[in-house]
Amino acid sequence: MEADAETFCGRTGGSMRELSIYIHIPFCVRKCLYCDFLSGPACEEEMKNYVNLLLREIKEQSILYGDHRVVSIFLGGGTPSLLPAQETGWILGQIRDGFSVSEDAEITIECNPGTAMAEKFAYYITCGINRLSIGLQSTDDGELERIGRIHSYGDFLNTYEMAREAGFRNINVDLMAGLPGQSLASYRKTLERVTALSPEHISAYSLILEEGTQLYVNRGSYTFPGEEEDREMYELTGRCLGKAGFHRYEISNYAREGWECRHNKVYWRRGDYVGFGLGASSMVRNVRWKNPEAQAAYAACVEKMEEGMKERGLCGMSFVEMLRRTGRCEVQALTPQEQMEEFMFLGLRLTEGVDSEEFRMHFGETVGEVYGKQIESFEKQGLLEREGRRIRLTPRGIDVSNVIFAAFLF
Repeated sequence: MEADAETFCGRTGGSMRELSIYIHIPFCVRKCLYCDFLSGPACEEEMKNYVNLLLREIKEQSILYGDHRVVSIFLGGGTPSLLPAQETGWILGQIRDGFSVSEDAEITIECNPGTAMAEKFAYYITCGINRLSIGLQSTDDGELERIGRIHSYGDFLNTYEMAREAGFRNINVDLMAGLPGQSLASYRKTLERVTALSPEHISAYSLILEEGTQLYVNRGSYTFPGEEEDREMYELTGRCLGKAGFHRYEISNYAREGWECRHNKVYWRRGDYVGFGLGASSMVRNVRWKNPEAQAAYAACVEKMEEGMKERGLCGMSFVEMLRRTGRCEVQALTPQEQMEEFMFLGLRLTEGVDSEEFRMHFGETVGEVYGKQIESFEKQGLLEREGRRIRLTPRGIDVSNVIFAAFLF
């Protein structure tokens, strides 16, 4: 469904839809060897100019979402904690000026050890940031050095302690398995050290060698864990985190009871979210799009939005037309078929699975009518299971999840 013209011309009546906001901060001290994200080093002036563009984009776009209530905000990157604290405050202030933000909204900022000090953490708290995501990856300094991280395990411990002292009661720690030179023993030590700190949330990913990254280009110079050892690390993650009181609620994410990441669940449940900044992705009312990845094109996009709003020339356009006219990329109004596909392969990432009644309410057909053959086949193989209205992956199904996801594409 496309948004109507009224959405572009002011706040609308009726019930409020939930919205999540992502802010992309594409700056880092130094690009990690495995990183293929849109990020890189920048000077203070470049950061300030970028923040000014962000503020303008947020201001002009806010008028489009008058019928939405913001339930989560996520500042990601890059390394958002590199920004001067005041500029982070400006961004959140602009969001509050233009959007209706829930009092209990989850507001997260990503942080790399060594890029934020006690004063900055204290400022984050006053700005309403209530969740911190710290990129650790490993507690072994040799492993950190081999993947190009700028910090040591000691730096992480200092950062974690400062965050707790500042008042953060919701902290995520990012970990990676399959790193060059990593062993099952060293990975176990990382898991044990991190769980001993009792964070509320842990994201545990396996290293993927992305083409074009330095680690991929020089992969012949490193020794990586073999397939069997990589598999053992994967299984160890679930056992170790489960024993420490974390439940797996998504393929790569674990949380203590009540501390699941609300923002990320919006993506997996296909809720509305809008991304601001260079290369940021959005999905609202079953329309997907991206911002340009080149700085000049992004700046032009913001200027077109400002001109269109000032002259009210965007009023009367369809949502898709408005996005294309203002320079957005990969604009796609999803067909019912594409919506069904996403409902299944995104929803099945969650250990709770998908709700068959919700599927019927959304699409007017039962999940059995559309995907009965696939579901029956995977049930017989022990890869999917049903419980009431829920259809979900079994532990064996999680192991081969990509194969299952592909089967739900028409």
